[in-house]
Order: sequence, then C-alpha cells, then structure tokens
Amino acid sequence: MLSLKKFVFNPFLENTYLIWDTETLEAMIVDPGCSDSNEEKELFDFIEKNNLIPKYLVNTHCHIDHILGVNSVLKRYKIKYLIPKEDLPLLNMAVSQAEMFGLQIDTIANPDEYLKEDFVMKLGDQIIRCLFTPGHTPGEFCLYSEQNKVCITGDVLFNQSIGRTDLWGGNYSQLIESIKSKLLTLPDDVTIFPGHGEYSTIGEEKKLNPFLVNNI
Repeated sequence: MLSLKKFVFNPFLENTYLIWDTETLEAMIVDPGCSDSNEEKELFDFIEKNNLIPKYLVNTHCHIDHILGVNSVLKRYKIKYLIPKEDLPLLNMAVSQAEMFGLQIDTIANPDEYLKEDFVMKLGDQIIRCLFTPGHTPGEFCLYSEQNKVCITGDVLFNQSIGRTDLWGGNYSQLIESIKSKLLTLPDDVTIFPGHGEYSTIGEEKKLNPFLVNNI
C-alpha cells in the first residue's frame, strides 16, 4: 500500500509530494519545490522521522516552482533523478527561470534517466506508471498507481482547472488531448493530486471541470 504526504512550498504555493510503500518504506519525492532552509528541513525531517528510504526523485515537468528543491534533495540523498527528456531545456534554464521571479538557484545536474511511458517505477511491490501528458510543457508526465487509484497530475489537470499553456512550449490543444486520452480514461474513482491546489477525482473533473465538460 502507498501512503502520500503533500507539502506546500515556495511563493508559487506548489505541491511537493512524498509517496512511499508502507511495508518497505521505499519512497519517491515528486516535484520538490522547497525554496529555503525551513522548507528543506520540513521535507527532510518528515522523511527521517518516518524512517523513509528515498529511492526516486521525479520531476513531472521542469518549471522553476517544481525544481527549486532538486539540488538540496540530490545533496542529501543517494537517489535516482528522473525528468521528461523534452523538458531538459527548461532544466538547463533553471538559473534564468529563477531570475525572472527574483529567485536564486544553482545549476542543476542532468538527470540519471528520462521518464518514458514504458518505464515502471517500484516502491516495494507498488507499481507506478508514467503517463505522457504534454501540453503544459513539451514533456510533462503524470504518475499513476493503478493499485492505489492515485494519480499525481503535475500542472496538467487541477481541481476544476487545467494547466496554463501560455508559457514556453505550451500547447492548448495538445494539453486537452493529453487529458482526454490519458487521464479521463482512468476510472472515475481515481484521486488526482495536482501540482497546485486541492485534490479531486477523475469522475468529479468529468462533471465539474469547465475546461473539459464540453470536450469529452
């Protein structure tokens, strides 16, 4: 069984997720947005007080609010780092992305591996699949656990909203197609955990999301 903990970090109120297998305590850190020492301490203290074993560090996409804590995580833990290959230019622009918002970040090392749709990550016996969902960025992925009926949707699908497409590499029609073909085809009782805001379910988004009700 998987457990999930949400942290809200940085000026963008970004959701950083920690998920782990309750038996082996193997863990995945998703989109670490911690932007100062207090936020880093909050994340690391939770991991260490609960004896979790970080195994993967994953960026669903590489906008600045989702990568601010990558360097601190890589420094703290021996961990496999994965991002979408198509978002590598964004990762390489980390310093300039931060400067646009008056923030600071050091250059981030290239990932160990790239996310792919046929790539399966395991925390204990729990399987996490990668769903390719471009549109908000050219390479964004969502992370889906069929066993636990949970999907981390990054900035693709929100509670009654969708990701913006007016940033570098954004494409509205591509985003809508990604949501329709990869997310709305999941069971209605799958809970979605987005990159900002509160959780929802696939069924609720089919009924209530104003960007989707006329596109299904």
